[in-house]
Amino acid sequence: MLDDMYPKVVPGPPKPSRIIRPRVFSLPPGTERYVVEGGGAVLVRVEAGDRICVENTEGGQPCEIVCAGPQGKADTGLLNAPANGKPVGLMALLSGSDQSLRGLRMGVEARGIDLVKSTALNVFDSGTPAGTKQEFTATREGLIIVAAPHLNPTGMMNAQSQDTVTPLTLWLTRAVIKSTARFELPDPLADPVSDIRIHTQTAEAYFVKAGDYIQIIDVDGRQCTDFECFSARKLDKGVEHALDVTTTRTLMGHAYPMPGLHAKYYDQEMVPLVEVVQDTCGRHDAFALACSAKYYDDIGYPGHVNCSENFNAALAKFNVSGRPGWMAINFFFNTFLDEHGVMYSDEPWSRPGDYVLLRALTDIVCVSSACPDDTTAANGWNPTDIHVRTYSGEEKFQRSVAYRPTPDAEPKMTKQTGFHDSFAQHTRNFVEYNGYWLANCFAEAGPIEEYWACRKQAVIMDLSPLRKFEITGPDAEALCQYIFTRNMKTLAVGGVVYTAMCYEHGGMIDDGTVFRLGKDNFRWIGGNDYGGEWIREQAQKLGLSVLVRSSSDQLHNVAVQGPESRDLLRKIVWTAPHNPEFDQLGWFRFTPARLNDESGTPFVVSRTGYTGELGYEVMCHPKHADEIFDAIWEAGRNHGLRPMGLEALDMVRIEAGLIFAGYDFSDQTDPFEAGIGFTVPLKSKEDDFIGREALIRRKQHPARKLVGLDIDSNVTVGHGDCLHVGRAQIGEVTSSMRSPLLGKNIALARVDVAHADIGTELEVGKLDGHQKRLPARIVPFAHYDPKKERPRS
Repeated sequence: MLDDMYPKVVPGPPKPSRIIRPRVFSLPPGTERYVVEGGGAVLVRVEAGDRICVENTEGGQPCEIVCAGPQGKADTGLLNAPANGKPVGLMALLSGSDQSLRGLRMGVEARGIDLVKSTALNVFDSGTPAGTKQEFTATREGLIIVAAPHLNPTGMMNAQSQDTVTPLTLWLTRAVIKSTARFELPDPLADPVSDIRIHTQTAEAYFVKAGDYIQIIDVDGRQCTDFECFSARKLDKGVEHALDVTTTRTLMGHAYPMPGLHAKYYDQEMVPLVEVVQDTCGRHDAFALACSAKYYDDIGYPGHVNCSENFNAALAKFNVSGRPGWMAINFFFNTFLDEHGVMYSDEPWSRPGDYVLLRALTDIVCVSSACPDDTTAANGWNPTDIHVRTYSGEEKFQRSVAYRPTPDAEPKMTKQTGFHDSFAQHTRNFVEYNGYWLANCFAEAGPIEEYWACRKQAVIMDLSPLRKFEITGPDAEALCQYIFTRNMKTLAVGGVVYTAMCYEHGGMIDDGTVFRLGKDNFRWIGGNDYGGEWIREQAQKLGLSVLVRSSSDQLHNVAVQGPESRDLLRKIVWTAPHNPEFDQLGWFRFTPARLNDESGTPFVVSRTGYTGELGYEVMCHPKHADEIFDAIWEAGRNHGLRPMGLEALDMVRIEAGLIFAGYDFSDQTDPFEAGIGFTVPLKSKEDDFIGREALIRRKQHPARKLVGLDIDSNVTVGHGDCLHVGRAQIGEVTSSMRSPLLGKNIALARVDVAHADIGTELEVGKLDGHQKRLPARIVPFAHYDPKKERPRS
């Protein structure tokens, strides 16, 4: 009876929202994680009872642990484990020139740790499986240094022996958990000129000299900070021209400046005030004003503390007039404009310790806030502190941005390749690509001349950002046979094969090449770090006896491409009698080699490339890169050799129908849809491989196809432009260029199979896809040398 009188309800209290976050925000209280990069080390403070776990992340990496007391004196009993050697590897690392170890050197010196008198605890070796852990408990307060030294005493990986260096992960579980959960302030990048703590819901103003650096740090993560600055000289004259977001966006052509070519912030008179040198977050706001009293009044929070009024109070000591709302760049604030022009915001992307490093281009007065917004997700619903450090202009900081291979990974900063200085002699135009700075084009020629040099003579280009992974062990062939689509059992030692790597649903993880160095030795060269992570996951899931270790930082490579590349390289390549002579190197073959003679610098040369021309790739350790480049450059003087950048590379690869990740394929695209169905031998490969069943189904029931387009217009066509037959959209452009050789606009495009026949007339949609159309038709794929006769020549 009562059930009929009252409505039925969901019983019990509400359940919390289930949100999956990066591990840094979801670790148990008191747990800390530190990643020790291969060839690197970290220094960590420990207290009595703290539990320390060192994990061999990729396997095969030795570890050295040095223990010291709080004052730096050696303490061999700190971890209750006997020391069994000297910290030879750690001392070798610190005696080198690696700038990433600068903070550690400062920490060791500041604490008076004498490594010569110290002993080390050595754990792990070159055969340790991935994921192996070693655990310790601290007996008292002290310091530990955990190092991942090089296997090879020279500090260089041998390209043939595959003795790479890989990361370790240090897990620290505190015995005493702090009452207030906060993250520790990261170590300074150099000796600070000043340290300024901006407590939550406040702002601070400060002066910075021309040339000095400003590091703005999000200490606890997911906290935004408004930044504004003025030319001090103008303020002295009573002119209050603040950093102007609209001027900056207009001049830079970017929503917010970033390291590289588009790095500066300007005032309203177009005077540059600061430039961005480093950025570990990559997501900021340059659209809205700093929060103001009116903003909070209008949403129902009258009297709420706000950044604009905090700015007014902080700037008063510099005699700056107050404003009801300040224009500012809001670092870490996650806002963007959607396709309808509507601004939206969400939680910041920043993690604990993320920062932006600026450089003052003139004497400036700055003001920074710790945003007080606790009414939206702008600060992750938890406003925290911001920290500002300034550094002398005498310091040298490399331009870099951060990327994370996986959401749980530590940030990796952009690096210079081993060949960077050689290419920098010919251009200043470098852009960030896949974690490295690569030349975009060169000052003397430009992309069109570079393109023609590749087609007619010879070019050299830097392809070092390609990711390399060493796959070794008794089960290496079995693993490769299962994870790659091509048949690895038929791959000979010294052979190279182009292949796809797919998920279970048939979508592509990556494309790349596999080198077979020995019976149980393979090298995967692909486009991203996640490929290696995924390969290792599959090996661990299957319990295979194999190591999958990154060697990307140990092997850098240049491509020498063009009709004269063979004649050029013949002059400098020496091979041992048991290896092929250079002229015997067939298409998709490689050989170990040396420079000029048997005592020359070692490298690996392969007859591969990404241009559609006869060409080779040369791999060496970064320390040998200058010598290798100089030898190739000198040998190329009579062959019209030019350096080639990314702009020209994109042109030649599109003409040759060579696909590019993120443009021509993704994890929603199978190899057939990506135009590389030849990499999936469903009938001839007798062993199973990941994605095989899905690929059989997809091949039998294709939905889309990659095709070539000729476009009857010189109007620029870009990636993602829609393709129409009448009103209906039937596909999109994946890559496009204006071909100098063919004299017309061409494109690669993915279209519905119903409209994929050669000769089909289409239209490329511009503006909204309907207000402007460009006529196009489907043509044979690829546009240039579809039978690959030139690279085979």
